[in-house]
Amino acid sequence: MNIRFYNARILTLKDDDTFEIQTGELWVKGNTICYIGDGTDVADVCQGNEILIWDREMDVKGNLLMPGFKDAHTHTAMTFLRSFADDLPLQSWLSDAVFPREAQLTADDIYWLDILGIMEYLTSGITSNFDMYFFPEKNAQASIDCGFRTVQTGSMNNFSGSPQQLEEDYLKVNEMGELSSFLLGFHAEYTTSRERMEAVAALAQKYHSPVFLHNSETALEVKECKERWGMTPTQLTDALGMYEYGGGGYHCVYMDDKDMEIFKNRGLTAVTNPASNLKLASGIAPVKRFLDEGIALAIGTDGPASNNCLDMFREMFLTTALAKVRETDASCVPAEDVLFAATAAGARCMGLADCDSLAVGKKADLIMIDLQQPNMQPDNHMIKNLVYSGSKSNVAMTMVNGKILYEAGKFDIGFDPAEIYAKANAIIGRMK
Repeated sequence: MNIRFYNARILTLKDDDTFEIQTGELWVKGNTICYIGDGTDVADVCQGNEILIWDREMDVKGNLLMPGFKDAHTHTAMTFLRSFADDLPLQSWLSDAVFPREAQLTADDIYWLDILGIMEYLTSGITSNFDMYFFPEKNAQASIDCGFRTVQTGSMNNFSGSPQQLEEDYLKVNEMGELSSFLLGFHAEYTTSRERMEAVAALAQKYHSPVFLHNSETALEVKECKERWGMTPTQLTDALGMYEYGGGGYHCVYMDDKDMEIFKNRGLTAVTNPASNLKLASGIAPVKRFLDEGIALAIGTDGPASNNCLDMFREMFLTTALAKVRETDASCVPAEDVLFAATAAGARCMGLADCDSLAVGKKADLIMIDLQQPNMQPDNHMIKNLVYSGSKSNVAMTMVNGKILYEAGKFDIGFDPAEIYAKANAIIGRMK
């Protein structure tokens, strides 16, 4: 479809990666942004003098168009465990509540549970997610069927999957279409043998892929890794040769000086998950130091069993607020850095450089923020309003790959919400 948005405020990214707000029009041709401007230079846009025929023209009424959020770490299909395994420390949460029920999941379960998660992403203005879970082909198919964009990484550990399966998933999922991609990864050092980790490193070398894993989420994880190997998880995985082509870690709460040096020198991304870390009492990540050291920072919700919601507004607020408390410095980790982490940095971490900002030639993955609500007024500072007072209620529209999937509280993903809710309840209802 060709869509013209006019009377818009448009959040763009300058060459120095700072935000700028323009006023005017944004045009979408197919799945690509073909014009951003004031509408007076029509003759110079969209391949010379080509005139577009609009399928839809939308008066934005002074509201904000901005790049969609990138949920840079999640386990989407864990929607079935939302509010089921709560108020437990991480190891008990995993071993006693989560793992036994995950073992009962089927491939079809994953498909329907992913769709439920996708619906929630859309309501939060999330246009792509970085997923780690079982049955990656089913996960990818759910996203493709909904029109959503999903990047996946491997969840292999000693109890699930294998290096051979990881390679198969990498090859298959990366061939499933433009809305589906796969980067190498595994669950965590504490669940994965050295032999299997070495196999991941070999695959990274073979396919020139970055590698991602849960890294230094708890103090116990780091302590036990040091007892096993004499190194932290970051140092061990680096020594095994995992990061020649980049990658990153999820959580990254307990990082020492050498860990920071490795992340900086290897160009790795630290993906912070503040709500999950709070709920599981894991700790507060050193976000200010990541930024001070020039380490890329992205933001993820983690899964809906440990969060329990897929809401990037809440994650943005917690990212900056917790950093301020941790450092006892109200000036640190400003709203602009947090919004960048939730959008452009997340996209780049996920290999989605063509979805990181609103610009001509980029994919049309964008959202409309309703500014005509009390929490967005007065308009003293747009970006600070988004980070400090914004909420899911302000998401008026979510577009992925040029198609509007969510608008005015309604979904256009090809599924009846009531059917999805019934299937999710039936899945958890049959489990013991």
